[in-house]
Amino acid sequence: MDAATIWLCIFAIGAGTFALRFSFIELAGRMALPESMTRALRFLPPAVLSAIIVPAVLRHGPASDLYFGIDNPRLAAAAVAALIAWLTKSVVATLAAGMASLWLIGWIVN
Repeated sequence: MDAATIWLCIFAIGAGTFALRFSFIELAGRMALPESMTRALRFLPPAVLSAIIVPAVLRHGPASDLYFGIDNPRLAAAAVAALIAWLTKSVVATLAAGMASLWLIGWIVN
């Protein structure tokens, strides 16, 4: 691919993304969503967050296979972070505990 084609693709993807997001923002004030859709949309952020976090936690090793073993340091750190999140309901405490436990487990293992 030449440089002009690459820049055209980047521009087209950016314009499409902007149009899609802007259309939802623009239409949000003009039409009301049905109650069933509003209830369903409340579950969207946890579902997206889970779809991002779970593969990142379970990928371990050079083959990037999903691994549920007890010696997976990311899984242990995620369990600590989940416990802290449940106890404190604080995002900052959860992030700090998760990262600290991941670093500590990595330091102990290596």
